Parts: sequence; C-alpha cells; structure tokens
Amino acid sequence: MFDINIIRQDFPILSRKVYDKPLVYLDNAATTQKPLCVLDAMRDEYLNVNANVHRGVHYLSQQATDLHEASREKVRSFINAGSTSEIIFTRGTTEALNLVVSSFCEEFMQEGDEVIVSVMEHHSNIVPWQLQAAKRGICIRVIPVSDKGELDIEEFKKLFTDKTRIVSVAHVSNVLGTVNPVEEIIRISHDHGVPVIVDGAQSTPHFKVDVQAMDCDFFAFSGHKMYGPTGVGVLYGKEEWLDRLPPYQGGGEMIESVSFEKTVFERLPFKFEAGTPDYVATHGLATAIDYMLNIGMDNISAHEQMLTKYCMEQLKTIDGMRIFGEAEHKDAVVSFLVGDIHHLDMGTLLDRLGIAVRTGHHCAQPLMDRLGIQGTVRASFSFYNTKEEVDALVAGVRRVSQMF
Repeated sequence: MFDINIIRQDFPILSRKVYDKPLVYLDNAATTQKPLCVLDAMRDEYLNVNANVHRGVHYLSQQATDLHEASREKVRSFINAGSTSEIIFTRGTTEALNLVVSSFCEEFMQEGDEVIVSVMEHHSNIVPWQLQAAKRGICIRVIPVSDKGELDIEEFKKLFTDKTRIVSVAHVSNVLGTVNPVEEIIRISHDHGVPVIVDGAQSTPHFKVDVQAMDCDFFAFSGHKMYGPTGVGVLYGKEEWLDRLPPYQGGGEMIESVSFEKTVFERLPFKFEAGTPDYVATHGLATAIDYMLNIGMDNISAHEQMLTKYCMEQLKTIDGMRIFGEAEHKDAVVSFLVGDIHHLDMGTLLDRLGIAVRTGHHCAQPLMDRLGIQGTVRASFSFYNTKEEVDALVAGVRRVSQMF
C-alpha cells in the first residue's frame, strides 16, 4: 500500500526546517534523500562486518564478500541483466561512462571514427568523448532536439556513416525530463552494426528498467540518485563487449597473476574493479533497491507522473511562465523560467521560503545553447514528495514573481 505519510517517516530530513520554514526538497534529480534502512544497513556493516572483500580467508572478510556479491546479484535482478558478470561497480554514472568511453576508444576507435550523442546529454556523456577527440582525433556527431524537447529520430538516422562506431544517449534528460525512445535508437543503431551506451542516471530511480528487453550494450547509473549512498554506481555491459574491452585501471583485485613479464587479468566483472571497492556502499545500494521494490516501481512511477503533471498545470497559471521540456513522454522534472527573472535570483529567494530547487545549466550547457538561455530553475520529484509541496512551490514562484 502506497502511504506517503508512512514513507516520509523513513526520511527524517524531510521534517527539518530551513530558515524557520518547513523544508520542501525538490532537488531529487541532483541527489535523493536516504531512508533510515539504508543508513542503518551501512552503519551495521561498519560496526559488525567491516573487512576487505575477496582477499581474506577469515570470517569477517568472507561475510563482507558475501554481502558485496549479494548486492551485485540484487543489482543484476533490478535491471534484469543476464549475469552478475555483466555488473561492474563504479563510483557513479560519470565513472561508468568514462570507463566505457576510454576502454572502447582504446580498442575500437581511431582518427576519423565517429560517435553519435544527443544535444541534451549531461556533460559526463560529452566531455569524455571530447577528451578522446583531442587525444585520438575521433569525431562527435549530435542528434538535434525539437522545441518540445524531443530527439529528432529522422535526423538521427542520417548521422550514420561507415565511420560510426558507437552511439551514447541519455535515457531521460536531467533538464527536460524527456524519456527518450531508447529502444528505437538501439534498434536503428544495431541495424547499422553499432553498439549503444545508455545513461540511466535519471531513469532507474523512477521506473522499471530492463536492459535485456532494451537490448542496450552498456547502461550506467548512480546509487545516490536512487536513495542509496554517494560514491557508488553501476556499469552494465553485455558480456560479449566487456570481454573485448581492455581494463580501465590497473591494480589489485583485477588481476589473476602478475609478473614483470606479463599480467593476466581477472575474469569479469573483476577485470574492471581495480582496488578495494566501497563494499559498504554497495550494501547500502542493495538496501535502497529493496526499499524501492517494496514500494513498487509502478507505484513510484504513477505518483511521480501525477506530481509532474500537476506541477506543470499549476505553474502555467503564473504570468510569464516558460516551461522547458513538454515531450509526450516526460518524467519527474520540470524546468522553467518566469519572465526576465534570473534563475539564480528565483532559486535564492525560493530557498528563503524553504524550497530547495536547482538553478543553473544543470551540466547541460549545449542544451542551454540550443534553448537560447543560460540556465533554468529545476524542480525534480521523488515518491516522497506531495501535492502540498507542489502547491508550496507554485505559491513561492508566484510570490517571487510579484516581487519583480
């Protein structure tokens, strides 16, 4: 049973005050708050099971290893990967994307080869490719976006050449909330024999993800955006691709044997997990996944869709309101500006009313250039947000607008 009042009790921070006003936390696309069960699980492991994983024969090490690998299985099941060998723990989406970009380019791309990305990408899916462009001379081709905030699939089809080696796109835009048609993008790419990376940072917290049904070749996401701890994330990769990629980093844990003549790398997924992993954070992530599944991904999606639609309807009653991103398929994010009010001014004054929103370019400056703006105010929702909090946001925006 989805009971918002019971759920909010699991997040004590939501009951605190800011500037003597009740906190209205609407910055969930940046990071979500953590339920007590996640904090308790991590504290318990540090208190009772703290030992390095995969290396010790003693009891604590084996117990910590079991928890760590159980977390890997939990993640595998959550996104329906075919095997735990396809689940690599990283520090987050950014490291996961850098891992694929670096290793893929090293093995499969040379000067003149091309990658296709979209104009709505987060910087973490742009800058790593630019680094490789400077280093190797690869070319970046860009899928355009419509005024509604939807990718132009017909133009996407025209971007393929005999030099196209990979496609890398966001599942959901962190600015527009657009849910991109990744299944169609993957099908088109595969018809050209081209693999696809999907940035799932903004999709895994909000609706059910099935990487096998999607048929993506790589999929990346972060723990801290889905009620888990910071500093842990996941890269899913099809085993056939991961086997062919060289390691991203070298060190302990990712080797089978080392001599000064030759190093033999460990089997998947450990080949890509150099050094001591954050095994406590992986346990926290698994606990967060259990928490989400207990609420139900369909319940989460329905509640957040309701909030998003309601927020857009109410904001449109304010004079001078401009909402960016009105795609047919949209999720949990509303970005806006009011008249000529600077986004930073709006965000600062909303903060004084206890309302936490994001302001700025949201690590998506090419998209801001496409929209002809410097930044937006962004409200982003979680299952613990309420219609009353949306009302508080709308009242706050109206109050600030009247001040100007």
